[in-house]
Amino acid sequence: MISITTWLKKLFNSPETRIHLEAKTQSFYDLISVDAVVECVATGFQFTEGPVWFTEDKYLLFSDIPAGKILKLTPDGQVSTYREPSNNSNGLTRDREGRLIVCEHGTRRVTRTEKDGSIPVLADMFEGKKLNSPNDIVVKSDGAIYFTDPPYGIQPEQQEQPVKGVYRLSPDQSTLTLLIDDFTAPNGLAFSPDESRLYIDDSERRHLRVFDVQPDGSLSNGQIFHDMDIEKPGAPDGMKVDVSGNVYCTGPGGVWVFDREGRHLGTIVTPELPTNCAWGDDDRQSLYITAQTSIYKVRTNFPGIQVPIII
Repeated sequence: MISITTWLKKLFNSPETRIHLEAKTQSFYDLISVDAVVECVATGFQFTEGPVWFTEDKYLLFSDIPAGKILKLTPDGQVSTYREPSNNSNGLTRDREGRLIVCEHGTRRVTRTEKDGSIPVLADMFEGKKLNSPNDIVVKSDGAIYFTDPPYGIQPEQQEQPVKGVYRLSPDQSTLTLLIDDFTAPNGLAFSPDESRLYIDDSERRHLRVFDVQPDGSLSNGQIFHDMDIEKPGAPDGMKVDVSGNVYCTGPGGVWVFDREGRHLGTIVTPELPTNCAWGDDDRQSLYITAQTSIYKVRTNFPGIQVPIII
């Protein structure tokens, strides 16, 4: 008997149902070839999020939030459990030493996984009150950690913070600073290649904003980068940037691709609403996409920004 996973992979990758590209400009095909195929590489999950690639060991980690697991996907398509329970992990990234950094909804905290397997807490309180539910996270090359804190993982009566903030944890992990407090639902975030800009989306307002990153790590001059409020289900969520500065943001209908000026070049259409994405494979020219119950992969013509690891 054929498994549901095998059946879905065959269905999603068949000629009749092949995921396609929607170009808004011809330059979209400079980034993704017109004949590029988006393949379903794993499926059968509850709700996937937070992908991150481990280059030295050649595998992808991602969260299955309601299942309470961090899962590992290898290039041969095999999926195994990396951590259970994961405390309903969401966003995942790596720090400069290659250690896994995790946003945990269930415990409302940010943690780091040490080489010996211990898991110290990096942030769970701000000004004496519990964080909402850390969602997505990035690490700057100086070691500072930036993360968003919407209330998606808690009930309204559990919220202690008066805002849904964007935070910065100093490189030595000693100081947590609230950077931005006027988001309704801050979610995905990503740096430009030179780290002079930080992109952050607001899922409820359905737009993507961009900020200038100051020498002290603070953010200024916030402005709308692109309004993604269209008559399709879905909202801006996780995002990544390639080495040329193009932004790939999951949203209504698929992964939206923007140039550095915020022009919508085109969309990688997926059969399920996407939640996040990550660069992977040896050349970082594979975009792995978490989308509800499945993981998809598409080859791109430019590599993505590498997580700033010094090991």
